Amino acid sequence: MARTSSDPYAKVHAATLKHRAQHGCGAWPYGNGPLLSTIAAASGAKRILELGCALGYTSLSFAHGAPKARIDTIERDPEHVRLARENIAAAGMDKRIAVHEGDFAKVLPALEAGYDVAFFDGHTPVPALHKALHGLLRTGGVLITANLNHGGTADAVHAALFDGKTWQSALIDEDGETAISVKL
Repeated sequence: MARTSSDPYAKVHAATLKHRAQHGCGAWPYGNGPLLSTIAAASGAKRILELGCALGYTSLSFAHGAPKARIDTIERDPEHVRLARENIAAAGMDKRIAVHEGDFAKVLPALEAGYDVAFFDGHTPVPALHKALHGLLRTGGVLITANLNHGGTADAVHAALFDGKTWQSALIDEDGETAISVKL
């Protein structure tokens, strides 16, 4: 999905792509920040959790859509953490968005359950992380999972999201990369 000119954080998206090209790193901005803003707004989110911050594009998109929400985002790359914090501060969102530095599996246990929205965009989805996200979301909470077309552990996550027992899920893009799921 293409971003539109109404994307208030298009410059951060572009900066992330430029950073990736210059450094050859894994920073990759999600392709549709306005969609994430809309999901955050539609869910009435007050607390949002993101796994895979890169340079802050999606955190800012969520904050834009849910102006009363607090966002916790996790990123393990120290350079990305620094750049994300700079971008978030420049947007005046540093009081609402907390960037946690570290590995997902180590940071998640320190967070309090009750999130309204969770977003996984940190490389290939892993079943253990999705189980942890299930525990951190409130019943009826929304999980957005990117990178489902990566194969391997992503296939197991895809199967779990569509088993109909713990999630009600649908793919939200034509290439099968992203699912939106509601915790049952």
